[in-house]
Parts: sequence; structure tokens; C-alpha cells
Amino acid sequence: MADVKLRRLVSSAFKLSGFSLRSDASSFLMVQLEPLSDEERKEWLDRLTDHIQRQSLTSPSIEKDQIERAIEECCRSGTDESEPVMTVISAFDVPRFHYHVDRKKFSMITGQRPEVLGSAVDKARLFKNRYQLIQQRTSRHHLFAPSVTESLGDVDENGEPRVKKFKLSPVEKLLCTSSYIPDAVVLGMLTQLKEGKFYLEDPTGAIQLDLSKASYHVGLHTDNSIILAEGYYEDRILHVNGIGQPPAETSKTSRAYFGNVNTFGGPSETCLKNSAKLLNIEKSNEDGMIVFIADVWLDRLKVMEKLRSMFEGFQSFPPIAFVLMGDFLSGQFGAAHCTELRSRFKSLGELIQQFPLLIEKSQFIFVPGPCDPAGPKILPRPAFPNFVTEELMKRVPNAIMATNPCRLQYCTQEIVVVREDLVTKMCRNNIHFPTEGEIPDHFARTIISQAHLAPLPLSVCPVYWPMDAALRLYPLPDLIVTADKFNSFHTSHMDCQVMNPGSFPRSEFSFKVYVPSTKTIEDSQIPDED
Repeated sequence: MADVKLRRLVSSAFKLSGFSLRSDASSFLMVQLEPLSDEERKEWLDRLTDHIQRQSLTSPSIEKDQIERAIEECCRSGTDESEPVMTVISAFDVPRFHYHVDRKKFSMITGQRPEVLGSAVDKARLFKNRYQLIQQRTSRHHLFAPSVTESLGDVDENGEPRVKKFKLSPVEKLLCTSSYIPDAVVLGMLTQLKEGKFYLEDPTGAIQLDLSKASYHVGLHTDNSIILAEGYYEDRILHVNGIGQPPAETSKTSRAYFGNVNTFGGPSETCLKNSAKLLNIEKSNEDGMIVFIADVWLDRLKVMEKLRSMFEGFQSFPPIAFVLMGDFLSGQFGAAHCTELRSRFKSLGELIQQFPLLIEKSQFIFVPGPCDPAGPKILPRPAFPNFVTEELMKRVPNAIMATNPCRLQYCTQEIVVVREDLVTKMCRNNIHFPTEGEIPDHFARTIISQAHLAPLPLSVCPVYWPMDAALRLYPLPDLIVTADKFNSFHTSHMDCQVMNPGSFPRSEFSFKVYVPSTKTIEDSQIPDED
């Protein structure tokens, strides 16, 4: 009789939440709940159903393994013992998601990691996935919500002016008509299918653009980026009046469509944003900081002297981590490049070894630059080979060799780091250089709106086709570090900060310091000694 009562309690709890339990899952859960009191059973069922509701599930039928994982996660969330304070995530381990157009839902792609060198199908999927991600985000924006269109100047029931609504038109819709369309708004990829002629392309087709009278909104509009084009359609040409970036959205808004799934990467299966323990650690460590330095030219004596001065300055208050980014040599050494870098890393290890408190308290994270060995100039770049770092690792055992880009999870903070001249490349490949505003603001708005680190032609910034998810910025992190030889800057958009520490030797030995407890960025510099 008690078994029947418990089975009904379990079945009822999951049915009220919209789920159905498989028989083996129900039996397993009953065994787990049997030793508990009635109040404890109800409490655990509430926790389990709440946890499962926050998952990105493909079916309402709950399997036994899902119940096992839910119980394990609930136990872990109660103690928070297994949640790491600091994690460095490889670009090759970033979670991949697929967007189901019919169900309007994301699902995690599981199974074996894809091969780095893909096929032509992977290249087509790369652009399709970029488009679908932005299209689903744009279509639910309040300017494009599928509601009754209102003209500017109308008022709502409270007497407040309404915002003008727009309706997205696929390229196919324009190509299927020969009539004049006065107000067409199209979301698509800007491309040159013929030299000197721009087209707008989406999964349904491509249409030629007339940009002679187009006005450009904030952002850097490059080939292969996703844009919104507004104008009139006539004679199979879209005469563009305005070009803009697709609307961005905050991380909080995006996460609602993923549930509690860990979209950032790392050992935890759930998002760490809601961890009370990690948030408490983050807030209590008011003096904690992460130091970002780019172009650490180890073959320059002046750079080594400045690094020594910096380590001496930090030895009394060791930071959470030093993020050292390439290039680590100021020039090319041909066949001897790896050997030279190995020797320079050994010298750096001997320098750091003189500061035992830094080795004990701080992590040293190394991100390879565009000209560092031993991979081609294709993103994502693998970490340094063991041959190059062997002598350094002997002296600094807590050093971490990261990929480029890589991700840092510190407590509840999500940080994306990339070392590539992205600002420079995007400015060079922009079809219309901005006449107003600062370039860093245009750059930050572009990568955030594009939800991608490098919305550039693959000929300009090559990417391994199957690994494009490693460069996505969706949901948005708390901080994006784009180390570039461009002047240092920091700006923010949509509650996401974007910064460039600048080139260490080219900027009179300046660098950036990030304080996670307050989410502030500080400009720092090592002055010349008199």
C-alpha cells in the first residue's frame, strides 16, 4: 500500500510539471525516496522537477539516467563542493548547440567531438548556424515581434506612443514577386557573389543590393557579416536606404531559452551563474584581480625587465591569474623558432620562480598569438606543444597552456579571451568606414550583435569549419578580451564589457587589470625607473 502511495506521489509530481516518467526511472526514484519522510519526499520531488524543467530537453519523457543526473546535481548544488572557482576551458571543448527551427528551441549536440578538418557540408553549416542563431534572436525582438503593425505616432491604451513595428521578409519572398515593395526589411549575410556587386543572402536565396543611397548605422559592416537591410524592392534589386546590425540581447534574456544548461563550458553540467557559494566567494574577494598582458616578447630584454618589475609589484598581493598572450617572440626565427621560444620560456620560468608566493597563489595562463608555434593561422589555435613549454612547466607547475581563443570561468564570471588582430582586420574589410563615434564602440557593438568573435570572410580570418562554435558569443559572457595591436580600450554594450589590453611593448608597457568582484577594468602601466 505504501508503494502505491509513493508511486502516485511521484507520478503526480512529474505530471503537474508536464513530464512523464519511464517505468525504470519511476522505480529508481521510488527506491531513493523510500527511506525519507513524507515532507522530505515532497521537498525532493519539488527540487527534482524544478531542476529538470530548467534543462533543455528534447522529449517530455524522463529516462532513468536523467533522474540520476538530476539527483546528483541537486546534491551538488546543496553543498557546492564540486564547483571549481577557476576553470580554463579549451576552445575545442566548448559546448555545441543546434537550433530547431520548427520547435524554436536549442538542444545540445552530444557525442564525439568533430574532426578539426571538416567537409564542404561543415562549411555550409557554419554560415547556416550563424544565420539561424541571429534570426531567432531578431525575430523575437520587440521591433520584429509578430504582432499587428502600428504606424509611428499611434498611441496605446495608456496614451503612450507606440514603437514602429517591422516585418522581416525572407529573400525568397522578394524573388517570387515582380511587383514593387516599398518597405522591405531583410536579414541576411552581406556578400559579393560577383566582384564589385553586393548581395544579401539567406537560406532561401540571394538578392542583389543597391547601396548607392544607403545610410549606415552603428557598427562595422563587413563581408560575411549578418546585417539588416531596409529599403524598397524593384526590378529584382533591393535598393537599400539603411543598413544596421541585428539587435543584440542581454545574457539574461538569452539564457531563458537554454534553461539551466551550461552553455559556456567546463566540468559543471549546469550554469554556474546561480551558484550561491561561488557568488559569495566572488564578492568577498574584493582585492582579487586578473591581469591581462598581450605581446609578451620574451626575446626583448626591456620586456623581461618590465615583467620583473610587475611581478615584484604584485608579490605582496598576488592576483587570481596572469593571462599572458602572444606573440611571445618579436620576430620570426625560421626553423629555429620553436627552439628559441623554448629557451625564452625557460628564462621566463626562472624569473617567475623567484616569486614563490605568486606561484602558490596565482595561476599563469598562456594564450598563443598569431605567429606563435606550432599551428597554422587558423582559429581556434591549439595550445603550445609540450616541447616548447617543458622547461617552463618544470619551474611553474601551475602554468596552464590555453588555446586561442579560450574561456575563463571565475566563480560566476564568464570571460572569453582571444589573441587576434580583429579590430584591425574588421576596419580594413568594412564596406563603409564610420564617420562618427569611436572605433572601439563600433567594434564592440558589432561582435556582440553578430554573436561571434570574427564575423569576417574566411579568407581574411580562417576558421576551422566544424569548430566555429568556439568563436560564438551566445549567450553573452561578462567580459570579452580581444587582444589586438590596436590601441588599448575598454567599452561595454548589453551588460557585456569588451576590452583590448593593447600591445605590452608598443604601448609603453601598459596592461589591463580586471576586478571580478566589482566588474571593473583598470588601466595599468609599468613606469620607467629614473
